[in-house]
Amino acid sequence: MVEMSGARADIGVIGGSGFYSFLEDVTEITVETPYGPPSDSLFLGDVAGRRVAFLPRHGRKHHLPPHKINYRANLWALRSVGARQVLGPCAVGGLRAEFGPGTLLVPDQLVDRTKSRVQTYFDGEVLPDGGQPNVVHVSLADPYCPVGRRVAVDTARAGGWDAVDGGTLVVVEGPRFSTRAESRWHAAQGWSVVGMTGHPEAILARELGLCYTSLTLVTDLDAGAETGEGVSHEEVLQVFAANVDRMRTVLFDVVGGLPPIAERDCLCVDPWGGQDPGITLP
Repeated sequence: MVEMSGARADIGVIGGSGFYSFLEDVTEITVETPYGPPSDSLFLGDVAGRRVAFLPRHGRKHHLPPHKINYRANLWALRSVGARQVLGPCAVGGLRAEFGPGTLLVPDQLVDRTKSRVQTYFDGEVLPDGGQPNVVHVSLADPYCPVGRRVAVDTARAGGWDAVDGGTLVVVEGPRFSTRAESRWHAAQGWSVVGMTGHPEAILARELGLCYTSLTLVTDLDAGAETGEGVSHEEVLQVFAANVDRMRTVLFDVVGGLPPIAERDCLCVDPWGGQDPGITLP
């Protein structure tokens, strides 16, 4: 393991160890942030001619439940090594019968139903270096990078995986799964999939001026969308394991398809709109 000094990456991927463990030349680095430690070390490697920083969202031992993840530290750490585009693959439950296990959906909207997560850098709390963030209001009308979304959908389809273009990801607190009543209510709102980790990643990425793209893999039909005993953790793991190679291939192809940092011209680049964040961004 090495310290952060001199380590750089263009793109960040927040996901499991299955996305980087097969790479031959991986550099593990530790990153300190004003918000405490991220979920784990960053693992830097080359993919499709790009330098990528991989971060295990739940820690390499999967010991962090969704509501205990230090999301602020995770996004800050990725920006600290130079990443300006972030891919956030995650496992979700389908809320409609057509979104069954094995579906890849690239959402364009987000609904937050979490309860206890810190979801902003602009909380007015004094940082260890003495900096104090201002109150900054950032638009999240369109929570995902339109460029990243387009690349993800087109790349998946070109590889033979008919990705669903758009839909709403509703994020619940976890770690429990939804009751049938909750699941039916989510579906009745017209939402598409339900997960536990897509928020506050999207808003924190936007506050840092990062392009964030979510790729959701449906591992089950949520409790209200099916009959039987409901969702089980074992079922989720089985479907995810059956699709991890496919997802990894898509992710790495998306990495190769993202524009160079210098060519970013999407809505993510300047979310502050002239407002002074009050803190020095990495």
